[in-house]
Amino acid sequence: MERILVINGPNLNLLGERDSSQYGSKTLEEVNREIAALAEDLGVEVVFYQSNHEGDLIDRIHAERKKASGIIANPGALAHYSYALRDAFEAAGLPVVEVHISDISARESWRAHSVTGEVAWKVIIGRGTSGYGEALRGLTGFLRKVR
Repeated sequence: MERILVINGPNLNLLGERDSSQYGSKTLEEVNREIAALAEDLGVEVVFYQSNHEGDLIDRIHAERKKASGIIANPGALAHYSYALRDAFEAAGLPVVEVHISDISARESWRAHSVTGEVAWKVIIGRGTSGYGEALRGLTGFLRKVR
């Protein structure tokens, strides 16, 4: 059975409280429940982790690199400048789907580029929280084709 690490970076613990015009009204707990239900339907295991600390995210990626089959990641603002997180994704050697709830290309200029997305298998932007489900379906299909 595939094991997918779902990681969320800084401030995503505030989903449901943050700017709903950008991030919607669902909480991270609600999003995770939806992902878990879809994972059950797809027959995959998901492991969730959220941290506001870059090093903690990197440590979790390192810890899961030999257990997980792939990663779904919303690095939050770290996507735009964290070469350390980018290197952790690359070093893990796992396919990564990066998810951004808002359309980062239509926001502030500094958000337009994702350094972590450069090493992702796929990047999904601007689909709201449904982007996580799209990521899970896509990653699961990819893993089943290559394994």
